[in-house]
Amino acid sequence: MRRYIFILSFFNFLLTFLFAATSCSGFLDEQVPQAMLTQDEVKDPKYVDDVITSTYAGLVTIEDMNASFSQWNYDTRSDDAYVGGSSFSDGEPFHHLELGTGILTTDWPFGSFWGKMYKYLSRVSLSIDMLSEADQENPVIQQRMAEMKFLRAYGHFLLKRLFKKIPFVNKPNMTQDDYNNLSNTEYSNDEGWQQIIKDLEEAYKVLPVSQTEKGRPTKAAAAAFLAKVYLYKAYHQDDANSNLVTSISNDDLEKVVEYTTLSTFTSAGYGLEADMHNNFRPEEAYENGKESIWAIQYSRNDGTQYGNLNFSNRLIVPCIPRVHDSGGDFYKPSHSLVNAYRTDAKGLPYLDNAPTTDYEVGLNETVDPRLFITVGMPGTPYMFNTKYMIAKTNTWSRAGEGTYGWFVSLKQNVDPALVDIYLFNCDDQWASSMNRIVFRYADVLLMRAEALAQLGQTAEAIALVNQVRSRAKGMIANSIVSGYPLKYNVHYAVSTYNGSYSKEDVLAIVKMERRLELAMEGERFFDLVRWGDAATVINRFYTTEAATMSFLSDAVFTANKNEYAPVPYEQISASNGHYTQNVGNW
Repeated sequence: MRRYIFILSFFNFLLTFLFAATSCSGFLDEQVPQAMLTQDEVKDPKYVDDVITSTYAGLVTIEDMNASFSQWNYDTRSDDAYVGGSSFSDGEPFHHLELGTGILTTDWPFGSFWGKMYKYLSRVSLSIDMLSEADQENPVIQQRMAEMKFLRAYGHFLLKRLFKKIPFVNKPNMTQDDYNNLSNTEYSNDEGWQQIIKDLEEAYKVLPVSQTEKGRPTKAAAAAFLAKVYLYKAYHQDDANSNLVTSISNDDLEKVVEYTTLSTFTSAGYGLEADMHNNFRPEEAYENGKESIWAIQYSRNDGTQYGNLNFSNRLIVPCIPRVHDSGGDFYKPSHSLVNAYRTDAKGLPYLDNAPTTDYEVGLNETVDPRLFITVGMPGTPYMFNTKYMIAKTNTWSRAGEGTYGWFVSLKQNVDPALVDIYLFNCDDQWASSMNRIVFRYADVLLMRAEALAQLGQTAEAIALVNQVRSRAKGMIANSIVSGYPLKYNVHYAVSTYNGSYSKEDVLAIVKMERRLELAMEGERFFDLVRWGDAATVINRFYTTEAATMSFLSDAVFTANKNEYAPVPYEQISASNGHYTQNVGNW
């Protein structure tokens, strides 16, 4: 009789993660098993949550600041951000990634993420195997199985958009021989996306409209996730010798439209927050708000040494004397991103012919208020707290002399006034209990807009973009940064789009709006790759930024190579010839 060993005390504690108790989380992988379930016992629904909580816990305890499941580390390859840190040798492999040169298949950012993600997927597989032996007619078992398929899809999705060629661990009761014979080319690129879709479509049919425990996915979460995967799949990259987008599938785009039917979300209470900043606040009154469709739940004060805190973003915290003295100061917003928030005389972003000088606070130019929700700018308060004014001094540049510029990221950070409340010093580095939103309603609107634009339904696409822009416009008078014009001599102007536009113009509008709305949320680089725009956009970024950021002067993005990370050397070596390296002569 098969026995499933699990840690009762471990699982009972980790329920605080899922149910978002108040809390600083220890890593309990070294705990000694306290009990085991027999094959008969696992069929009892009362044990189900104990069985699968380990999988949810993996979303917190397996990732770390060097291999964050948000993939912010890997977004430093985009035109939105620089790596940052204390020097170019601080996290040096990521510096090679942002330059596009000197990248080795043995570099730890690849093996680390690959290993952690498959460790997480092993928990999912165990849970699914155990649930498959329970009563399949029981609605609790059905729902928990749907949740696990959603989480399996999430793991495979993160791996696929980073590495492209991955092995899928989605067969029941896999043996050691099954694992030893896995291939990362069992499926074509298109078929790989379909494997993820299969899990999500099965989950979508079963998941409920709402969940009492906010960490569990809902039907709307599955719909948003399906839309995202279909959107990636739509841009076909199935040429075995390149990463080129060879075609765009209308059938896949129609699926995006199907799964972003707005009533699916609005009927469940989802919508746009009045102030975008509400999505990035740790207080209980704001977490799991109406824009948050599915979020990773972190917690505090759970009785352990630290709690289930978000350790994955701790490197993004800047250095502030007597508060964040040990801040990592990574993921620094770029000049290109800041300049993207400029608006023209009509209150619209520049899609071309933008000013060539860099924007600074105090200039007589108009900007979108979302700039100050996303980027900490010199001359404005850090995290909206006037005790901490950002300035062009080495206090705000850990590398010194503005090596990586003077900007800091805001969306992942917490007001220093909340130290020991929602922000904690853990081993001389900072971590917070703030949730990380994986799918939010604004993204749903923009995914739908993109699919409609590609299908030629331009008026409908513009109307959706205008919903997002109307929220930004409302923030001029109603947001945490609405007082900035009077206090800091900035000038706001945001308008919606009016009139008719060509398909090409609408696609450019949607792409810009995704950048403005989702900046510094780990999406930009992957958007550029799926569109097939990465080489053009990033090489233009290198050329433009090199005048200000000299370290980019020799950077180059190599098409048909740098779109994806290489399959880690150690994985290729251990695969007995079953793994194939990505294109690009790695």
